[in-house]
Amino acid sequence: MQRAKWVPWSEVEYLRAEREGVLRHEYLAGQIFAMAGGSKAHNIIALNVAARLRAHLRGRPCRAFIADMKVRLEHAQCYYYPDVVVTCHPRDMAPEGPADYLIEPALIIEVLSASTETTDRREKLPAYMRLPGPVEYVLIDSSKRQIEIYRKAETGEVVQEIPAPGESVNVDSVGLCLTFEAIYEDSGVE
Repeated sequence: MQRAKWVPWSEVEYLRAEREGVLRHEYLAGQIFAMAGGSKAHNIIALNVAARLRAHLRGRPCRAFIADMKVRLEHAQCYYYPDVVVTCHPRDMAPEGPADYLIEPALIIEVLSASTETTDRREKLPAYMRLPGPVEYVLIDSSKRQIEIYRKAETGEVVQEIPAPGESVNVDSVGLCLTFEAIYEDSGVE
């Protein structure tokens, strides 16, 4: 019997392949995982949030990115593609900084789907909460109107908030207040 030998990818190999490739992959300690496509509702929700963030951040020292911007988590040896991410950190916005990933996001938003929910909760949530400094992680369900917000303070304490439909959704990291209607507009999600 022949046995195959698994050879992990280096970060340099991974980043080169992502820059040259057509498909997106996430990287976790030498392994790469192809990204699943999203539904129309998933895309509309992400676009709704990104559009409001972009307008809100105009003229401020923060930038919002969608879908194709990776977040590097050095402590976990991984790169993830959030649906929406905001950084206000000077290292992330410096011209000499990495062009295709962020290292200190302030806000990370994932739109949940059946194929990504487990990874977004069990793998990404604890990894993001280990980032340096305060970070806010928002999970938006694409099958029903449900939103969860996780906030990590400077002290390292993580607080979870689950606003009810009709309540305001406060994105403290960037000082933005959203409504469920704005987030789910035109998505068909009830």
